[in-house]
Amino acid sequence: MKFNKWTLGLAAVGAVSLASAARADEKMVQVQTALSNTTLSGYVDAAASWRPGTDSTTPPLVGGPGNIPLYSYAQNDGFNLNAVDIALDKPLDESPWASGYHVEMMMGAQHPLGYFGIQNGLNILRQAYISTRTPLGNSGIDWKFGMFDPVIGYESNSDPLNPNYTRSYGYTIEPVSHIGIVGTYKVSDILSVTAGIANSWSLTALGAEPGTTFESQKTYMGAIALTAPDAAGWLKGATVNAGIVHGVDSVAGFNGGTLDSTYIGATIPTPNNNLKLGASYDYRSLSGGGGEVWAAAVYAALQINDKTSFNLRGEYAQDDDGSLYSGGTGSRNGVDAVTATLQYNLWANVISRAEFRWDHVEHGQPFGVSSTTGNAFRSNDFLVALNLIYQF
Repeated sequence: MKFNKWTLGLAAVGAVSLASAARADEKMVQVQTALSNTTLSGYVDAAASWRPGTDSTTPPLVGGPGNIPLYSYAQNDGFNLNAVDIALDKPLDESPWASGYHVEMMMGAQHPLGYFGIQNGLNILRQAYISTRTPLGNSGIDWKFGMFDPVIGYESNSDPLNPNYTRSYGYTIEPVSHIGIVGTYKVSDILSVTAGIANSWSLTALGAEPGTTFESQKTYMGAIALTAPDAAGWLKGATVNAGIVHGVDSVAGFNGGTLDSTYIGATIPTPNNNLKLGASYDYRSLSGGGGEVWAAAVYAALQINDKTSFNLRGEYAQDDDGSLYSGGTGSRNGVDAVTATLQYNLWANVISRAEFRWDHVEHGQPFGVSSTTGNAFRSNDFLVALNLIYQF
């Protein structure tokens, strides 16, 4: 075995033995071999936000503070470091008994767990799971065991994957993270199914991963994904996803009881190769004294050229349980929102977005701060934002 001059010098004065140096070198080779298929990726996300004439006296917190809209990660005027995301990943290869892992750390205002997970450190981890495959038929079940993103939803916890900078109300009422096990089986090129079990409906809703009183108090989830085949013509690649998350923890909901989330979404190409359409519907119900809230959204994505795209989202949410906006008859209220995003990739590896958003609440005036009374006095909120994301 060949040693460097520094090691030979230490061995000459008795500081180290060549045998121990050889063993250390062998261990290093083993570690390097184990990590040879690991990839490093991530992104840095920063933004500047301006709400004309609308101010809040409450610091910006995840979920929407004070007198600004209550969609996830709503922010007041100013500059924000939304996320620093770093992921180590060894994806599954094509072998029948493949194994790997994924560790993803996130820091910043748009971490899915927000400020609620600080007490147990989960606000640093976004995902951390072991991935394995079990052969079954002509395919296999791909498992995730650990902490993972939810199986439902049109929008992602990863900022660069979303068509708009700000989040939808559908995303806001969905679970955002689980600790448990989930498996996906690809039945064919057209159909895949997913099923899993976790400790709770969502880590965010509980503030931290809870304990359970009984073994049966767990959360169950399932989803299907349909993809149009090549024979579908211009509809080739169209996707439809549907799923449910059923939480049966005694503390699963904000007031106890069972908490159910149902989702269906689709992305559809058009005869115009540069235009894609999308739609989503989210419904959440809470038993044990709770209520219902649902949100529907439509999306349009137009690729203008290699660097420029325009993304439009229109949505409506109806709140029957007061978790978003109370008002109207009882706690029922509705909110409309329109978001327009112009994306232009001027720099390599950088997503640059300019966005305009309008939110309108049907009952009450929850937005803004009056200069005379200090109270909210508007039913409309407007946002202009600039968003930059560097991906590596």
